[in-house]
Amino acid sequence: MTTASRMPESYRGDSGANLADILERVLDKGIVIAGDIRINLLDIELLTIKLRLIVASVDKAKEMGIDWWEDDPALSSGARRKELARENAELKQRLLELEEAAEPRRRTKEEGA
Repeated sequence: MTTASRMPESYRGDSGANLADILERVLDKGIVIAGDIRINLLDIELLTIKLRLIVASVDKAKEMGIDWWEDDPALSSGARRKELARENAELKQRLLELEEAAEPRRRTKEEGA
């Protein structure tokens, strides 16, 4: 008697479509993985590492209120421009303050000459 051999479910030809469906669901719904690592020695906490991983589409992340990449100068050219503009304004203000502080000394030197 012979039995028909069957491939396990995970080896079927449509597994690519299943993987795509799973990925689409994960990106649509989002998934959160969280964990903490603590290293203690004699009840003294030496190190704490908190790990948080969120896998979601950009739209879903924004919907959840997560948009940190938009304000990170390393990841966003718009944020980089804002950071440079802020730094430029601070430097101009500092230069103005230094010029105003130097003005009385310059006048005193001119009057003394």
